[in-house]
Amino acid sequence: MVWEKHKQRMLGFALLLVLLCALGGAEGREEVQRHGHISVVIVGGTGDLAKKYLWQGFFQLYVKEINSGNSFSFHGGGLSPIEKGKPVLFEILKAVSCPKAVSEERCAVLKEQFLRLSQYRQLKTLEDYQALSKQIEKQLQEEGMTEAGRLFYLSVPAFAYSGVSEKINSSCRPSGGAWLRVVLEKPFGHDLSSAQALASQLGNSLKEEEMYRIDHYLGKQAVSKILPFRLENKKNLNPIWNKHHIERVEIVLKETLDVKGRIHFYDQYGVVRDVLQNHLTEVMMLLTMKLPKNISNAEEVNQNKLQILSSLLPLGKNQAVVGQYQSYKTEVQQELNQTTDQSVSLTPTFAAVVAHIDNALYEGVPILFVSGKRLNERVGYARVLFKNNIFCLQDHNSVHCKPKQIVFYFGHGSLQYPAILVSKNLFKPALMGKEWMEVTEHKNVSVLGLPITDYYVQTPREQRDAYAELISHIYAAHKSSFVSTEILLGSWYMWTPLLTSLKDTFPRNYPGGADNAGLLDICLDGNDITFNNMEVIINHDQMGSSSASGFKAMQGKFRSADMVSAWTEELVETLAVDLQAAAEAAVHEEGVFHLAVSGGSTPLALFYQLVLHHSTFPWRSTHVWMVDERCVPLTELDSNFHNLHEHLLQHVKIPYYNIHPMPVQLNQRLCVEEDGGALVYERELSKMVVNSSFHFVLLGVGYDGHTASLFPGEKVNEHGESLVALTESPNKPHQRMSLTFNAINQAHRVALLVMGKGKHELVTQVSRIKDVSDKWPVTRVKPTHGTLVWYIDYDALIG
Repeated sequence: MVWEKHKQRMLGFALLLVLLCALGGAEGREEVQRHGHISVVIVGGTGDLAKKYLWQGFFQLYVKEINSGNSFSFHGGGLSPIEKGKPVLFEILKAVSCPKAVSEERCAVLKEQFLRLSQYRQLKTLEDYQALSKQIEKQLQEEGMTEAGRLFYLSVPAFAYSGVSEKINSSCRPSGGAWLRVVLEKPFGHDLSSAQALASQLGNSLKEEEMYRIDHYLGKQAVSKILPFRLENKKNLNPIWNKHHIERVEIVLKETLDVKGRIHFYDQYGVVRDVLQNHLTEVMMLLTMKLPKNISNAEEVNQNKLQILSSLLPLGKNQAVVGQYQSYKTEVQQELNQTTDQSVSLTPTFAAVVAHIDNALYEGVPILFVSGKRLNERVGYARVLFKNNIFCLQDHNSVHCKPKQIVFYFGHGSLQYPAILVSKNLFKPALMGKEWMEVTEHKNVSVLGLPITDYYVQTPREQRDAYAELISHIYAAHKSSFVSTEILLGSWYMWTPLLTSLKDTFPRNYPGGADNAGLLDICLDGNDITFNNMEVIINHDQMGSSSASGFKAMQGKFRSADMVSAWTEELVETLAVDLQAAAEAAVHEEGVFHLAVSGGSTPLALFYQLVLHHSTFPWRSTHVWMVDERCVPLTELDSNFHNLHEHLLQHVKIPYYNIHPMPVQLNQRLCVEEDGGALVYERELSKMVVNSSFHFVLLGVGYDGHTASLFPGEKVNEHGESLVALTESPNKPHQRMSLTFNAINQAHRVALLVMGKGKHELVTQVSRIKDVSDKWPVTRVKPTHGTLVWYIDYDALIG
C-alpha cells in the first residue's frame, strides 16, 4: 500500500514537471555579463526589510564594484508621495556602513557618492513605472552610457507580485540586449495550488531566467559552503555518505522570540510554511542531493535537487508533531482584535517532521526538520550524525567513543558565529578557500554534546550578511543561489499533503523558553515521529471549562463506563495496545481470538497502527468478523469488507479461513430476506464463537448516534434474540446487515472509538442521557457481563 502511494506520488511529480514545462520549462543558462549602466530599483524601498538589509546590501555591492567598469543608479520606490517618502529614504541611507577594511575617510566619500546616486520615487500606478523608465533612458542618453541591465527588488507582499511584474514588463523593460532581473521575496504561495497560480501569473510577465526567488538561508555562509565542503572532502565523504554509516540528518532552527507584530501574517502560515517548506528544505536538498560535477551550474544543481524531492516518501500526519506556545492565543486576540470565542487558533509555532528518501543511498535514514518559536535558545544548524560501532571498555571519554558528526552551524547559540565542525574521530577536513580559516584557539563551550576541542572548526574570516551575499549573486547572475519554479513547486508538492492533514490538529501547548523542559522532546519510531513525553497541557478554551488549567492523557468515566482520552495519535496507539493485549490473553487462555470490526472510516487509523507497529499481533489465531455490512458486492468501494481488506487484512498474515465477511449476496441477489443471509451468518458465529460472545467488538458512532448499522427509530424489539439482522439506513446504500445489540452486548469487551472535532456535539448530547434512548442507539451498548470502554480523542471530547 505504501509503495502504491509512492508510485502515485511519483506520477504526480511527473505531471508536475509537465506543468512546469508549460510554465516556462527548465531554468535557462546564466547570462553573459556586459558592462554599462545598472539601474537598481527597490520596490518597497522604505519598508522594514529594505531598512534592515537591502540598502546595506546594495551599498556593499556598490563599494565592491565601484571599479568594475559598471556605473549605478539606485531608486527607492514606495506608495507614498515624494514629499513623504524622500525624507524616510534619506534617513535609511544615512545609516549604511562600510566594510571593516575601508578607512573612515574613504567610507565618508563612498557614502556621499551612494547618496547622490540614490533617489526616492513614487511607484504606484502604471504611469509611475513609465515615468521611471523614461528617466532611466534620459539619463543614459544625456551621459552617453550603454545600459547593462535593470534590477528590480520586490520588497512587497506576495499578492502584489503579479501586478508589479505586469507594470515592469509593459513599461520598464530595457532594450538593446540589456538584462532584466526581478527579485522576489517569500512567501511564494500558501500551498501547491496557490504557488502554481502565482508561478503562472509571473510567467505571463517574466521569463524564468529573469526571476530571482530569494531564500536568504542560501546566502548564509555555512549553508552556501555545504556543496563546496562535500566537493572538497569527497575522498573522505564518499565512503560514509550513505545509509550504512549515517544514523540521521537533523536540520534545526530554534528561536527564542515570539511572533508579536507578525500575527496577521503568521497566523495564516505557521511554522511549517514559514520555515520548513523553504529554508530547511533547501538545506536538506544541499545535504542529500547527488553532488554535481559543477556546483556553479544552476541547471545541474536544480536537476539534482529535483531528484531528491521526487524520491521523498509522502509526508502524513504520523510524520509530524506540532506545538503552540501558550501566550500565542492572547497575542492573536490583541493583534487581530478578536474576542475569546473567536481566537481558538490551531496555527503551530513549533513543528518536528521526519522525512525519508526512497533511494538506495539513503533508504531508512531519518531526516529531521525542527523549528519553533519561544524555545530555550536561538540557534540554527544542520547535523549529519554518523553511526559509531566502537565500544570503549575503560576510557569512555576517548575521542573514539564520542559521537561522530559533521555540523554546519548557521550562527548564534554557543558559538555565535557561522562555522563548519567535523568531529575529530572522523577526518580532518580541507580548508574552505582563502575566505575561511581554521580555528585552533577555543572558548570553553560545547556544540551538540561535544566540547569544541573535539572538533576541527572552520569559520569565515569575515562574517557577511546573507542578503548582502545574495545581492552580489544577483549582480553576477549566479542562479544556483536562488529558488527556481521547478524547485518551488516540487517543495510545495512535498509539504502540501502534510499541511492538509494537520489542518484540524490541536497543537501541543508549551509554556516557552526554559520552562519547556522535555515537553517538546521527540521520539523516532520507524517512519513515524511522536512526542517522547506523553504529558500534555490543555488550555482553558480547549477544555471548555474555566476550572481546568491542564491535564495529562487521561483515563476516566463516560456514561458510567470506562473512558480513555488522548490526542488522536496517542489514543489510537492506546487502543491498538489494548486490542493486542486482549488478543494475547484470549489466545493464551482459549487458543483463539474473535474480533468483530465495524465499518466506516473510524477504524482506519487503528488499521494503519496495527499494520505498521504491531508485528507481533497473533493474527494466525485471530478470527475477524464484521459488525455490519452495506448491501453491495464485497468488491465495491462502498463495501465495509472491501475497506477492511484494503487497509488491514491484505497486509497481515492471517489465514483466509479466519476471515468472515457477511453474506450480503446470495443467489446473485443483495440482502433479500428470503435468502436468509442474516441467519447464515448467525449460525456461523454461533458455531465458532463460544456462547456467541466475541472477545472484542470495535464500534464507531455516527453523527446521528447510530452504531453498527443500528439507526435511530430502529425497532429493536423486532430483532428478538437474533444476533444478526437486516436493517435500513437513512443514507445510501439504504439496506444493511448488522449485528444486533443482543450480539454486541454478549461480548467480553466492547470499544467505542469516537474521533474528530465534528463529533464533539454528539459526545456532548450523549453524555447528558442518563439511560437509553431510541434517538441515540449507541446508548443501548451495555455489555451484559463484559466491559465497555469509550476511546474519545480530545477533539471530540473538548471540541
